[in-house]
Amino acid sequence: MTESRQEPVLASTSPRQPFVADDVLLLGPGPSTVSTRVREAMLQPLLGHLDPQFTALMDRVQDDVRLAFATAHPFTLVLPATGTGGMEATLSTTIEPGDRVVVAVSGYFGERMRDIATRVGGDVVEVRAEPGRAVEADAVIAAMRAGPTRVVAMVHAETSTGVLQDPLPIALVAREVGALVVLDCVTSLGGVAVELDAWGIDAAYSCSQKCLGAPPGLSPVSLSPRAERKLAARARHPSSFYFDPALLAAYWGPQRLYHHTAPVSTFYALAAALDEVAAEGLPARWARHREVAQALARGLEALGLVLLVPPQQRAPMLTTVLVPEETDDAAVRARLRQRHRIEVGGGLGALRGRVWRVGLMGHGARPAHVERLLVALGEELQRDPADALAAARLDG
Repeated sequence: MTESRQEPVLASTSPRQPFVADDVLLLGPGPSTVSTRVREAMLQPLLGHLDPQFTALMDRVQDDVRLAFATAHPFTLVLPATGTGGMEATLSTTIEPGDRVVVAVSGYFGERMRDIATRVGGDVVEVRAEPGRAVEADAVIAAMRAGPTRVVAMVHAETSTGVLQDPLPIALVAREVGALVVLDCVTSLGGVAVELDAWGIDAAYSCSQKCLGAPPGLSPVSLSPRAERKLAARARHPSSFYFDPALLAAYWGPQRLYHHTAPVSTFYALAAALDEVAAEGLPARWARHREVAQALARGLEALGLVLLVPPQQRAPMLTTVLVPEETDDAAVRARLRQRHRIEVGGGLGALRGRVWRVGLMGHGARPAHVERLLVALGEELQRDPADALAAARLDG
């Protein structure tokens, strides 16, 4: 019997409509809503990734990222990657196989740091906190002192819980014991003070789509001279070619040696977002995030909702709300999206189905967005939002 052979379909015969995205207010854990200026920046003509006009823009972005990180580190650049790419790049650079690595874990992304540190060969010691609480600095310090520690890693603002971790007491002791400090700034950069040099941070990374106010796809990273010296002394190159700092530095340096094809249009957007950060000023931006987050917290509590994190440990850009009993977490989030065009996030890991994560980040951190969410939540939970709106109101 001769087998019938079906030829591959090489072209669609049905008419197609252009994709048109809904205009959704992004109040989840990221990406966040961006400004019209940032969106329009992506419409500019493409340039080659080695074009002198584009490489001049890279220089400007590099300077702005140093300002955001509050660092003079020469090795500060932007990876064509998400925040997880930045995490993998910094951990694979600072950790050599067999290194004792202490990881502070206060949620899902601390666990991810632990897992990547293990994958690149680190001898990982985990110090945990319960969900919604920061890791005790004394416990991390004790773990560092318990053995010859080469790296300590922690998340500044844990995206899964909304906890803000103070890195300074841990970083000070890390210097004493000779450990490099890796800090996840994915959710914090641009929304709260980040001071790499003052805190003694050796490797940090972030992302473009949260408090910096740009679309996803880029990861600012910074390595201290101490981290660069460890890199130069490694017995073997880092396992990743794509994230090898020496190769990346050659592309970002004056020689502009080819390493990868940069996502040019996304860089345009990040440059525009960083222009907005500069125009607002970092202290004013941090104050805006803090004030809007406090307004949201007052409004949610006036609706009868309970927040996961105690006030003194809350990250201003990410608020976690306990899902009320007898409430279908996913159904409420689906109705917010379908009826109100608002996105909020669900829980991750141990908090899956137990919390909503509300992000007020970058351009999205606005009083009007708080009010819109409170009205929508009041409707979906069948609660009068009047008191919540009054509680959330900002003076002036």
